[in-house]
Amino acid sequence: MYIKQHTLKEEVRFEGTGLHTGVGTVLVVKPAPENHGFKFVRTDLPGRPEIPAALEHVVEFQRSTTIALGEARVQTTEHVLAALSGLQIDNALLELHGPEPPALDGSSAVYVEKIKEAGIVKQKENREFFVIDEPVHYHDADQNHDLAALQFDDFRITVMVDYNSPKLGIQHATLVRMEDFEREIAPGRTFCFWRELRQLVQAGLIKGGSLDNSIVIVDEAVDVQEMEDMAKLFNLPPGSISADGLLNNENYRFANEPARHKLLDLIGDLALLGAPLKAQIIAIRPGHASNIAFAKQIKSFINQKRVIRKYQREPSKQVVFDIHAIQKILPHRYPFLLIDRITYFSESAIEGYKNVTVNEPFFVGHFEGNPIMPGVLQLEAMAQVGGVLLLNIIENPKDYWVYFLAIDNAKFRKPVIPGDQIHFRLEMINLKRGICKMHGKAFVDDKLVSEAELMASLVKK
Repeated sequence: MYIKQHTLKEEVRFEGTGLHTGVGTVLVVKPAPENHGFKFVRTDLPGRPEIPAALEHVVEFQRSTTIALGEARVQTTEHVLAALSGLQIDNALLELHGPEPPALDGSSAVYVEKIKEAGIVKQKENREFFVIDEPVHYHDADQNHDLAALQFDDFRITVMVDYNSPKLGIQHATLVRMEDFEREIAPGRTFCFWRELRQLVQAGLIKGGSLDNSIVIVDEAVDVQEMEDMAKLFNLPPGSISADGLLNNENYRFANEPARHKLLDLIGDLALLGAPLKAQIIAIRPGHASNIAFAKQIKSFINQKRVIRKYQREPSKQVVFDIHAIQKILPHRYPFLLIDRITYFSESAIEGYKNVTVNEPFFVGHFEGNPIMPGVLQLEAMAQVGGVLLLNIIENPKDYWVYFLAIDNAKFRKPVIPGDQIHFRLEMINLKRGICKMHGKAFVDDKLVSEAELMASLVKK
């Protein structure tokens, strides 16, 4: 894998029809400076709006991946992004005159060929890699999709597909090195089954689909009238079903071409992470929806690692943030800093601990001879744990204060006394317009001592 960033030597132009929109379109891929990433520009729209190719801009993933910013949209981003990623290009400006990149032959091969002809140049800045050092797993029980990222010092990806089709069977595809993408993966064309055609047309998709840019697989008996209807719709020639079950009268480019195309799609969707991975990816029955959900889990994992590295000098499996890191995050100080460490952290949940000692200042008067931690301070400690979460899932946390707005359904189950260690667990209920709601529980020796729903507001300093 390249260590330095790369971009195109000169711009390259593609013309054609969008696979799903059926609209004639022009895509010009241009060189871009270091740390630019991939950005689309809709040159056909007023103001030439720019849309970063990033997960936060994904709005749809039905049979393709669509990104948007405001009213500007780009559909079917995956084939050209896969080509750029497969060639290990880091920075490119994609000027698009139309709503969708050209389908070309339904693969990434033409994109790869012309980009290579234009040339690829090394840049001065080093690449940033997203390093997976712990397993990241996504599972969709409804669709039976499984995707995992495992620790690996390079990039390797394996895809398995199974459509219960007697023509396809179970297929596997593996990319061992990115250097093999051009030869092994880029030529894999998009495909669908004959039984899906009417449904796709009714959904307003594949308006630009043809036998020149896709494979149609026939694996069941076809009604004659349906054949005639579809033939008229797609201008298919008579007798176009071949003996091997392809509607196209040509062979597969690979015996496992559908699996290779699914691997291509996954690489294109993972490009929305914004940096290349060092990981081994294993994907079972992937699709665009599961690809994007999986990529978001990886991004969440990476963001957590970044936050931890930002505050914690010596990361530990038992401690995410120690007291020194907590003091960098929260403005609270003695005698009102009421948490000692954070042991779990994600974008939607957090866990932390408070060690309760007899030296706590509130025990002096609460109560003499019967020291009990006030319930309101248990809630304050719980809220501080939530504050650590809230301040690390927003941009520029140092610019904000976190203020309490409400406490609902507070309950106190048993007293907390000196020597206890309180284990707080909080889950995000929602975060909208700077207002956050969490549900928190506090445990001592795995026994629930208090719980509440907390609401807080982010206020700019």
